[in-house]
Amino acid sequence: MQKSKTQIQKQLSKKKNPELVETIILAKKNSKWIEIASILSGPTRKKSEINLDYIDKNSKPGEIIAIPGKVLSVGEITKKIRICALNFSDKAKEKLLKANCELKLLKDEIKENKDAKGVKILK
Repeated sequence: MQKSKTQIQKQLSKKKNPELVETIILAKKNSKWIEIASILSGPTRKKSEINLDYIDKNSKPGEIIAIPGKVLSVGEITKKIRICALNFSDKAKEKLLKANCELKLLKDEIKENKDAKGVKILK
């Protein structure tokens, strides 16, 4: 079930990380990105921490993958994809760059791709 913008705003007031707050505000303003805002505004324990092997298994070459959380380094990536996440572990960044993947912060992707065109959310 989708959260209302009011509910997201209420939960947003409890967040202290400026990067997270900015991302939620950007996502909330755009109906195509509201699901990301909904996930990020929720409790910390509900945020995704996704390993590379899971991303590799659930993506196709050339896709844009949005992760409302952190990308961790377990496993390998075999496809060239664009990954947008709130955060990346150093090891994961290293592996992704080696595999020629494009890395972006979620807030930058939201600014550039307002219609969420071709974006697949992994959680």
